[in-house]
Amino acid sequence: MIKRLVFIFFFLIFTIGCTGSSQVSPPDTKNPLPLQTGSQSNKKVILLVIDSLMDKSLNKAIDDGKAPALEFFKKNGQYSTDLVSSYPTMSVTIDSSLITGTYPDQHKIPGLVWFDDEKKRIITYGNGFFEILKLGVSDFARNGLYAYNNQDLSSKVKTIHEDLDNAGFQTASINALIYRGNYPHTLKVPDFISAVTKLPDEIQTKGPETLSLGLFSKVNQENNHIVNRIGLNDTFAAEELTYLLKNNTLPFFTILYFPENDFPVHRKGPSTIKGIEDADKQLQHVLNSFPDWNDALDDIVWVIMGDSNQSTVKSNKKEALIDLRKELSEYNILELGEAVRAKDEMVITANERMAYLYLLKEDIQLGEMAKELQKESRIAWIAWKDKEGIKVISPDHQGELSFQPGGPYKDQYHQSWSVKGNSDILDMKMKENTINFENYPDALARLYGAAESQKGRFLITDAKPGYEFIGESSPEHSGGGAHGSMHKADSSVPIIVSGTDKSIKNLRIVDLKDWIMEIIQR
Repeated sequence: MIKRLVFIFFFLIFTIGCTGSSQVSPPDTKNPLPLQTGSQSNKKVILLVIDSLMDKSLNKAIDDGKAPALEFFKKNGQYSTDLVSSYPTMSVTIDSSLITGTYPDQHKIPGLVWFDDEKKRIITYGNGFFEILKLGVSDFARNGLYAYNNQDLSSKVKTIHEDLDNAGFQTASINALIYRGNYPHTLKVPDFISAVTKLPDEIQTKGPETLSLGLFSKVNQENNHIVNRIGLNDTFAAEELTYLLKNNTLPFFTILYFPENDFPVHRKGPSTIKGIEDADKQLQHVLNSFPDWNDALDDIVWVIMGDSNQSTVKSNKKEALIDLRKELSEYNILELGEAVRAKDEMVITANERMAYLYLLKEDIQLGEMAKELQKESRIAWIAWKDKEGIKVISPDHQGELSFQPGGPYKDQYHQSWSVKGNSDILDMKMKENTINFENYPDALARLYGAAESQKGRFLITDAKPGYEFIGESSPEHSGGGAHGSMHKADSSVPIIVSGTDKSIKNLRIVDLKDWIMEIIQR
């Protein structure tokens, strides 16, 4: 019976759902919030994140006449293909960097799947059906609906919702999984989900003044587009935004998330345009709420972007998939869903094209384990931290690279570093006291962010283009597309900006928060 309920739950998440609603409470009176001081002269910003939006497929969709709305914004704005994502290039880490303006060393979301050294358990925010089954449906649901925003995301960083609200500007979040803000909300959990997950009927959380999250929280109570993925879909999100526009209740900042392009790209590879075509139809629906599309540009800055690229994974499974359990079969590896046992020596968490390898025994040396992994030619590099900084080695290069923040070298993002050893390992060009990145954009800051994102003793491994890590029950994408790595094939994403000529100081997702706040506040 339980297995049947679990199957029904996931079937509903990925295909059908039922109605639900949320209640919003006023801000905590113990910490009164400032009055809304934004005036009509302040620009409003709509930030649309289209999962796995990529330059080549976007332009193909436009050239084929399949994306008139995106073409409209592109023609009436600025366009770049070189926006640098966060690392790992997995949605939860990227979204956390986008909304906090920090890398994982500060926001503390290491990846989609990671091992909590203090709690001695694997944390997942949703990495495939079978992996979730083994790790526990209840834990997965609680992580996604509560722990991610209220516990795991560091309280030492502020989200754009918190900072703008403190400055007197209202904000909204539509189907973005990371949404922390100043306002208490009650998420309503339908009975069929409570029965499977052991979640309570209501979950208390904190978000922006306007919080929309599928069937758990709706702005427009007549929005019935919840059949697909319990409302966590493009159509639902577009309808919520349209409702705000038509009712003249659009706040100063709104972020909305279109997730569905990710699925066909994973299945068919980076060249498919079906997801972009479908997302564009929803964007057309939003634009049609204006008397004329050009009216959408009058008082609103539109930012449309991808979160990560996806690179092609080879079709031959035996060749494409790197199973570190086989490479390290002589060691006792923690099994999914099991408590850490005295005999367990390591934990592996695969995040598609990158992986964390955690060492549970002090007698297993990080450097020695890195050399074991160095024998695998499909791995691009292996990194770990020690008292001297971050160390990196590669199967393709001699020696090692060592770096840490502060020092005589400056990169193109004006960050200072101490660097020793073979810079070719991360494809960095060193000239005098400057660092330029090639295949791994913003390599040092992003790798440092991952290395300092969590406690414990662990290695970070990145796969070469064409290859993907797999774990005990993680999904695989042979013949399709995958992301996760630090390589530019996964990391460089397109961005369209319409309605402002204000330049972005550094074309990185981590810099967008400050740039958006400057637009709204000036």
